[in-house]
Amino acid sequence: MLLECFKIPFLLLVSARAILGQSQQQLLGTLQADRNVSDALFRDLEELSRVVDIAYCVGTAALSHHPSAPRIIVAFRGTYSVTNAIIDLSTIPQEYVPYPGDDPDEHKAVDSKGWRHLSSRAVNLESSRCDGCTVHAGFMTSWRHTRPEVINQVERLVDHYPDYRLTVVGHSLGGAVAALASLDFHAKGWDPQVTTFGEPKIGNEALVHYLDQAFLDQSRSGENQSYRRVTHIDDPVPLLPLSEWGYRAHGGEIFISKSDLPPDREDLHLCEGNQDPRCLAKASASSDSFLSRLKTGADIESFKEWWLHNKGFLEVPARYRIWQLFFAHRNYFWRLGLCIPGGDPWDWYRNSKLVHE
Repeated sequence: MLLECFKIPFLLLVSARAILGQSQQQLLGTLQADRNVSDALFRDLEELSRVVDIAYCVGTAALSHHPSAPRIIVAFRGTYSVTNAIIDLSTIPQEYVPYPGDDPDEHKAVDSKGWRHLSSRAVNLESSRCDGCTVHAGFMTSWRHTRPEVINQVERLVDHYPDYRLTVVGHSLGGAVAALASLDFHAKGWDPQVTTFGEPKIGNEALVHYLDQAFLDQSRSGENQSYRRVTHIDDPVPLLPLSEWGYRAHGGEIFISKSDLPPDREDLHLCEGNQDPRCLAKASASSDSFLSRLKTGADIESFKEWWLHNKGFLEVPARYRIWQLFFAHRNYFWRLGLCIPGGDPWDWYRNSKLVHE
């Protein structure tokens, strides 16, 4: 793919943090072969994962020219900071008002509960209302800090290349920022194609409904939706922030059912709705059962009995397996986001081993 790159400084605050899980065999056993992605979609997702990997090093807006599909690509990288992620997961939600109804000075209008009210400043309220919508304040702050420059750059490229498809990609926090950026792009009439990897939940049920209405067309097949939210069987981040805090996942999910790298086409599955029990949502359901069992056996003897019965950590739901975060959250076609000369250090070992053999 021929890329002409334009550097854009993206503020990247938080990558959602790890805690979650589920028996992989149960997930794999419920997936249908006819829900596999096509060769064309597999290649496209694989290519875009490379683009978002590059964004960790530079943060880019790029042009994809012939012979590849003509595209204006805006890529948002994730974050390296565990500390920032934990802090941001405790941030209060803020009211979401569709662009351009929000105001750069919205931080001046905060009530006693910390909710920011922007409706009184919304522009064209009837056509851009998102009633009852709340958004993760940290994710929204990340997007607002960089929005003026990004929109100016994209506007210039859209005007200059009107036949190029606007394509938005992001991983981790970059996926959350990509989602919010895409809503603004959609409000400007740009019709972006959005692909995220390991995207955390960005808001409540009302915001999820608003995004689904903007990007998911029930008359189209899963192959042809404008939003592809790629998840991974071992990645706990798309299950965060917790549903107990009011956060929900939106639709467009494409689920990678293979733990190891690299996945094959047969390992990618089209999901239905926002909580397809055959995809990553299965992990969230199992975690609720896990918590209830722990609460009913709080004494040490009951815990020991549970431990022996469930074979210890092997049955701990994925969102509670903190040790999986660093690698599993980056395992989307390749290990994303290391930005190290020579690539993934694990590949150095594998390549060295192959040479000696």
